[in-house]
Amino acid sequence: MADTTADGRIIELEIGGVAHGGVFVARHEGRVVFVPDVLPGERVVVRLSDTRKSSFWRADALEVTEASPHRRAHVWWQADIDTPPEQRPGGADFGHIELGHQRQLKLQVLLEALERFGGIIGPAATISGVAPILDAESSVRDEETADGTRWRTRVSLHVDADGRIGPYAARSHRVIPVRDLPLATSAVQDAALELRGAKPGRIDLVQPADGRVRVLPRPDEPAGRGRARPPRGGRADREIVVERVGGREFRVDAGGFWQVHRLAASTLTGAVTAALGSVGGVDPDAWHLDLYGGVGLFAAAIAGQSGSATRVTSVESDARATDHAGENLAEWVGARAETGRVDRWLAKVVAEASAAERERLSRGVVLLDPPRAGAGREVVESVTSLSPAAVVYVACDPVALARDIATFRARGYEPTRIDGFDLFPNSHHVEAVATLVSR
Repeated sequence: MADTTADGRIIELEIGGVAHGGVFVARHEGRVVFVPDVLPGERVVVRLSDTRKSSFWRADALEVTEASPHRRAHVWWQADIDTPPEQRPGGADFGHIELGHQRQLKLQVLLEALERFGGIIGPAATISGVAPILDAESSVRDEETADGTRWRTRVSLHVDADGRIGPYAARSHRVIPVRDLPLATSAVQDAALELRGAKPGRIDLVQPADGRVRVLPRPDEPAGRGRARPPRGGRADREIVVERVGGREFRVDAGGFWQVHRLAASTLTGAVTAALGSVGGVDPDAWHLDLYGGVGLFAAAIAGQSGSATRVTSVESDARATDHAGENLAEWVGARAETGRVDRWLAKVVAEASAAERERLSRGVVLLDPPRAGAGREVVESVTSLSPAAVVYVACDPVALARDIATFRARGYEPTRIDGFDLFPNSHHVEAVATLVSR
């Protein structure tokens, strides 16, 4: 049994490598210790915070005694190492690292995930031309500042029982009032700092392409016996706003899903378009699928490569998003938007598709943009059973991507390119677009 009496003990550690999830690895008496807010090669003083597991412990960094040359003053002063760990707001866990080095660390995490969970060995084209890319040349660069701030157009804050408004403290559900939000656009920050008198729950702030910030309260709802249901949106969530990508407009609910970086949607559209080009383009007579399709962003990227009759079906479980996808794809007579869970929709197609439909699917492209947990074995196996000409996978979690790639490889599909994008500067998150074809 783990020695829980070690909680709170202060020790000194030497930090090794980076791990998935925004933490770094050290060892103490043979045991792995995960530590945030540090850098490889640093010597730090930490306080053990969780020693329940025998396989690893967690600790909070208190002081850096030997700093990395890649350390900088944190872009969010309240999250700096000089602030007590319990008072550091979450959401900018790489903010203490020089921006170029952040991208090197993210590339390392991506490569290690591909090797450990996907079976892809080596940093370059060692298996079927796999070439992960994540550097300043392939990363988003626009009017964001040189330190990677001011890019978030969507921010969620929380309201506690005492009316305090702010982000959660890192790795907790404790609200931390703040005096700035450096990752948010200036307009979102200004609107957030003016909030007062909100009910306990959550408040989302959204700045679409028109530049005006919407404030979307999501108060907790009583559920009886002193409990509360999770926050729910109101009518403000259903205001329809317009986002623009490559000269095309997309209608989306203010409270619906859209990328948080102002250039993320256009960057990923460009990456998907490049991936389609790398596999020979889009066959106008085939049947193409956009799974977890949202409001039709990537379905439009597929259809835009061919004629107006291109058959592309977008599948999304959120009915409101599906309604918008139908409108956003209206210029293509062959496009359809269907509401349904992807796994169930695919199972039905696998069971009921005619020989002619299967032939068209075999010449088509399947695009997947799943949530952070990934598509999963069932969905991947259903996709491969349809034998598409190519698969383009947009991923926001490197480990989930690698696990799904392993399933694809077991079913005869190999990645030909994997491109990484730093769409979330100063956080540990990384986006990747993988292209796979059948052996």
